[in-house]
Formats: sequence, C-alpha cells, structure tokens
Amino acid sequence: MTFSSRQAATVAEILREAARAEILPRFQNLRDGEVRQKSSAIDLVTDADEAAERAIEAGLAKAFPGAVVVGEEGSERDSALLDRLGEADLVILVDPIDGTKNFSAGLPLFGVMAAVLMGGEIVAGIIHDPVMDDVALALRGEGAWVERRDGRRADLTVSPAVPMPDMYGIASWHFLAEPLRSRLTANLARVAGAASYRCAAHEYRMAAAGHCHFLLFGKLMPWDHAPGWLLHREAGGFSARFDGDPYRVSERSGGRYFRATDPETLTRILAAIDPIERQEVKISETRDYRELYVYALAPGLLLLVTGMVLGATRLRSLP
Repeated sequence: MTFSSRQAATVAEILREAARAEILPRFQNLRDGEVRQKSSAIDLVTDADEAAERAIEAGLAKAFPGAVVVGEEGSERDSALLDRLGEADLVILVDPIDGTKNFSAGLPLFGVMAAVLMGGEIVAGIIHDPVMDDVALALRGEGAWVERRDGRRADLTVSPAVPMPDMYGIASWHFLAEPLRSRLTANLARVAGAASYRCAAHEYRMAAAGHCHFLLFGKLMPWDHAPGWLLHREAGGFSARFDGDPYRVSERSGGRYFRATDPETLTRILAAIDPIERQEVKISETRDYRELYVYALAPGLLLLVTGMVLGATRLRSLP
C-alpha cells in the first residue's frame, strides 16, 4: 500500500482549512474559560484545539472514508483509540495545535500536524504552519520538502556533521525524571547551545531544514513525533531512544528520544550528554539496508560499527 503526494496534499489542505476557520480567529483572542489545564500548567487545551480537531476529523472522514482518525484531544477522552495504531489499514494521527502553550500565550510559534500510518508504518508526515501558511511534507522513500504559500517548493536536508563543541540543538528536558534530568542538563554544556521552543512542529521543521544538529525529547506521544520523525528521516536524519532502541510510534508511556543529522553525531551526542552505563547498546536504523550498532566501552567512549547488507563492515572509534 502506498500514500501518494496528491493524498498528502489533500491532508495538508484539510489542516490549512481548519487552521483558517478555527485556529487563527482565536489566536490572541482567547477569552476566560477557553484555556484549560490537562495534566499540568504546561499541558494545556483550548477551545481552538478542540474545534480544529473536530473540523480536521470531519474533513478526513470525507476525503478518506474508512480511515481511523486518532486525534490528541479525542485520545484524551478515549485512550483505546491509541490501540488501533497498529491494527487498522489506514490511520491518520492528528495534533490540532502543537505548541498550545505558545498559542495560548499569543506567541506565533505553533503548528498543525498529521501523520499517516498504513499497517502500523508511518508513510506520510505533514506539518502546517498557520501563521506563515506553508507546509512541510514527507513521504516514505520519497524525501521531504516544504511548500510555500506562493507555490514555491524546496527540498529539506539535515545539516552536515560538525564537531561537538559546534553543535546547536533542541533539548526538551522538562519531562525527564531525576537523576537523568540533572545529569543531562549539566552535560549540555558540552555543546554550543540548546534551547526549547515548546513546539515540536517547528523544532522538527528546523532540524529537517538543517538549522540545528540534534533534537532531544523526554516524552513520547504519537501525535507529537510521528509526523516529524518521518520528515526528519526523509531529510537524511537518524534517531534513537536513549537506550539505543529505534523510535516506534506505538510507544507512548514516557521514553527519551534523540534525533541527529547523521549516525556519528547521534552516537557522539548520546555519549556526551548521557554517558551510557550499560555494557552494550544497539541502535538499529534501517535505511537503504544500513544498520547502526553502538557499543559502549566506557562512559564517553563509543565504537561505531556501520555495515551494509551484503557489503563490508567497517569499524570506527570515536573519541
């Protein structure tokens, strides 16, 4: 089964229409009672989130009859929806407003996201910026690109690798538990800089366009990461959890997650800001028949083994 660029464009237009009708009219115009806390003061929902999700669900149901639509706000009410991610033939994950904290504060740094799953596999990612009215798209095996409101299209490519002291990235560490939280934030001093924009939509677009070298997330919810995972991957990036396992859209109970521009950057940054205490860690990232294996010899010292199927394996030590 495949998902075409025309179908992805249909999803993008549904996101755009919902943003125009339900999100932008409420931006910097929320009244008392239209912003509510969910799990904490930084986990919010607004009337705009709920209205946009309803509009998107209606549009997707009309365009893709039979598809299972799993929205962030609907999943809050019925968590059983998440169990269908790997069961249904066609699932569309929706985050009606990513960056709700920014949106509710009147900051123009939020996005609308969707990911398409077929048989549990992410095959399309769409991230719409309502303020600039443009969209970043990715199709599995076909690359990633951004389409501007004037029709211009530009391919997305992650940045080249740089030495660790020159790396700049995104670190969303506020959901991490101790002692990892303190250890990681202290070790971030080993890179040039790290920030958090409280909006995965823009952070993924930033990384896929080559404007930073790594992303770190301390919480895994599928609507937050599935669209950007494919965008970043199709732009040439690599990813892994802190324990070395690959990202899986079905994982949603906590988790710690890294993305980087290339395998070497990924292993360097993992070793530097969270020294690995286990004897062996394996990172598997299947991409053009490649698999990446990382062995922790000691904290801060890694051996990278990169091999091609039916090809030679080479070893490279990393300082």
